[in-house]
Amino acid sequence: MGDVTATDGTGTDTAAAAAVESAATAAARAALLPTTRDERAAWLDALAAALEADRAALVALAAEETHLSEARLDGEVTRTAAQLRFFAGVAREGGYLEATLDSPDPALIPPRPDLRRMLRPLGPVAVYTSSNFPFAFSVLGNDTASALAAGCPVIVKAHPGHPRLSRRTAELALTVLPAGWFALVEGMEAGVALVQHPVIRAAGFTGSERGGRALFDLAASRPDPIPFYGELGSVNPVVVTRAAARERAADIGAGLVGSFTRDAGQYCTKPGLVFVPSGEGVEDAVSAALGSAPTSRQLTDGMSAAYASALERFEADDAVSVLLAHEVPGTSTPAVALVDAAAFLAAPDAFLEEHFGPVTVLVSYRDDELAALLAVLRPSLTATVHRGAAEDVTALANALAPIAGRLLFDGWPTGVAIGWAQHHGGSWPATTASIHSSVGATAIRRWLTPIAYQDAPQDVLPPELRDANPLGIPRRES
Repeated sequence: MGDVTATDGTGTDTAAAAAVESAATAAARAALLPTTRDERAAWLDALAAALEADRAALVALAAEETHLSEARLDGEVTRTAAQLRFFAGVAREGGYLEATLDSPDPALIPPRPDLRRMLRPLGPVAVYTSSNFPFAFSVLGNDTASALAAGCPVIVKAHPGHPRLSRRTAELALTVLPAGWFALVEGMEAGVALVQHPVIRAAGFTGSERGGRALFDLAASRPDPIPFYGELGSVNPVVVTRAAARERAADIGAGLVGSFTRDAGQYCTKPGLVFVPSGEGVEDAVSAALGSAPTSRQLTDGMSAAYASALERFEADDAVSVLLAHEVPGTSTPAVALVDAAAFLAAPDAFLEEHFGPVTVLVSYRDDELAALLAVLRPSLTATVHRGAAEDVTALANALAPIAGRLLFDGWPTGVAIGWAQHHGGSWPATTASIHSSVGATAIRRWLTPIAYQDAPQDVLPPELRDANPLGIPRRES
C-alpha cells in the first residue's frame, strides 16, 4: 500500500534519500493511473471515517506528544474529518476545474477554433506538516486533503514535534488509499531531498518564516523550479477605534486575552499587535483579564525557550512595560508588552516580529498617530477592526485590506472556518504565494495547472469537457 515511514529522522543522508526515492517512484506510478472525482471523494470520506473511528487513541497520543488538551485535540479531530469531507464535496461538485468551452467562430480575427479548457492535477506533491495543529494541518490535514481531491499523490514530511502520532495517522491513510497515493517520510534530510526530487511538482508548508524560506529557496533553485506554497509568520494586527473602546473596553480586553492566550498562543492567527486609543481604558481591561488567563506548556522545549527569550527582550527595552499573568512552573506565562506610538515608530521592527506563544503587543495611539502606525505594517494572514456601533470605518478598512488575507470586524482572528469563501493567506511574509489559500475550497487550486484542447475529437477530451456536459459539472460555455 505504501510507506508508513521511510526513516525515523536519525538516519544518514543516504537513508533519507533512499526513502524519498522509494516514495517518489511509487507516487509517480500512481499519478499515471486515471482516477475519477467520485473515486477520490470516496477516499476522502473513508479517511474521515477512519480518523473518527480511531479518535480516542489518536487524541491520547497527541496529548502526550504536544501538551495540548484532550478537549482541544478532540475538537481538532472533528475539524480534520470535516475538512476531508469538505474536499470530497469540492471534488464531486467539479466547479474547481474551471471548465470553459468556446465554440468556433471563423468571423473573428484571428478566427477562433473550438477551444476547451480545464484544470488538471500537477502530479505528485510534497506536504510539510505543522507543529501547532497535529491533525488539521498535519498528515491528513488541509494540504493533504486538497491535494488528494485534486488528483495528486501526496508525500508527507512529518513534523518532529509529534512523530508517533504522525506514524499512526499515516497507518490509517494506508488502509484507505491505493498504492503510491500516500507516503510519510521523516527527518530534516528527507525534507530537503523531498522538495528537490524531480518527481515532486509542488509543495505545501505550514510553519516558521525561517524554515519556509529555506525550502522555498530550494524549490526555486531546482533545475525545474516548482511552486512552493508556504504559510509562514503573521502578527495579525488589530485596530480598536476610540468609539469601540468607549463602548466596550472591558469586553475587548477580555476577548483579546482569551484569543492571544488560547492554547499557549500557538496559533498562526493569534492577534500579536493591537493598536488601542490612549486614555480609554483598554489597557486596564487587558490587565484585569490577564489575571485569570490560562497557562499551559508549549509544544516543544525549543518553543518555550524562544518565548522566554522574546519576553526578556521586551523587558530589557526601556520603552516597553511588560504585564505578566500569574506564573505557573513548567508553563509559559501570558504577557502583554505595552508601548506608545512614538516608541513603536522609532523601532517598528522590534514589534513586527511574530512571537510564537501567549504574548501580544499593545500600542497606545492618539488619533493623529494611527495613519503612521498602519503605514509600517507588514502583510499578515488577518487584520481586525473593532468599531463603535454604526461607526463608519470604511477608510480604516481600505487601509488594512492591502496587508490582510482576511479582514475581520468586531471579532478575533483565532479560528479559521472551513468554507467555500474562506481565504487563509496573504502577501510575504504571511505566505509565499498571496493568490492562494491553504484553507477553504480554493486551496485545491494550488495543486492544479491549466490545459486547453483545440479542435480535439470527443473521445480524446476528458468527460468534463465533452459535448452535452455528461457529468453535469459547472461550466462556462460560449
